[in-house]
Amino acid sequence: MNSQELLELKKAACNVRLWTIEGVYNAKSGHPGGSLSAADIITYLYFKEMNVDPKNPKDPGRDRFVLSKGHCCPALYAALALKGFFPTEEIKSLRHIGAMLQGHPDMKHTPGVDMSSGSLGQGVSAACGMALAGKYDGADYRVYALLGDGECEEGQVWEAAMFASHNKLDNLCIIVDLNGLQIDGHVNDVAGLEPLDTKFEAFGFEVIKIDGNDFEQIESALEKAKTVKGKPTAIIAATIKGKGVSYMENQVGWHGKAPNTEEYEQAMAELRAQLKALEA
Repeated sequence: MNSQELLELKKAACNVRLWTIEGVYNAKSGHPGGSLSAADIITYLYFKEMNVDPKNPKDPGRDRFVLSKGHCCPALYAALALKGFFPTEEIKSLRHIGAMLQGHPDMKHTPGVDMSSGSLGQGVSAACGMALAGKYDGADYRVYALLGDGECEEGQVWEAAMFASHNKLDNLCIIVDLNGLQIDGHVNDVAGLEPLDTKFEAFGFEVIKIDGNDFEQIESALEKAKTVKGKPTAIIAATIKGKGVSYMENQVGWHGKAPNTEEYEQAMAELRAQLKALEA
């Protein structure tokens, strides 16, 4: 990508983070840490990689995205709104009774959401089904599934991985948001995943390891994934939980709680300063 494209992606990611905080603050609950760690990946997918059209969200030829770690939907909602699927003001009603934006993605009520998710481990299975359907239909769309590292402790993830490899789903790209933290603490203390790369390789995946908060590395990995034939791809993306908000970064306590007013104002001030610097 050229320098202008990179700049625009950085600004888009900053806005995704701003609206993520806005949503969680107004909801008075939610999951900011993992939403912020995944913001760059989600931004790249929606603003550079995927073939999606806000004016035709059910286009049969569109690329599909499944947020398997569905609790991190604030970042997905922010990206969808900024892309034009619905007004950004909807984000302020996150998790409110009767609102369109629920605490986990809902494909029946939210434009742009391809799969309802939230029960960890299940989203990647749905993504496998979408990819297999694409194979049967002779379609050229691609399917992307974003998993949490803690989510990879779920057995269903590995059943899905076995299925994907067996069916040679080279139109499927799994991305693991490896931020190292889950609700109960450090992933390695709860149920260590390493060596995660060789696990996916043993299940028949092409594996690419990157810094998931670096757009150029994200681009390189996704471009390589499109060249892989006869097997699925797993991108293991090392990220910083709470990325972009100083007091949230690498702090497990921000896995699943909303900022108070003082914390909200500090987070928004920091993110607005980052955006201003990018726009200078």
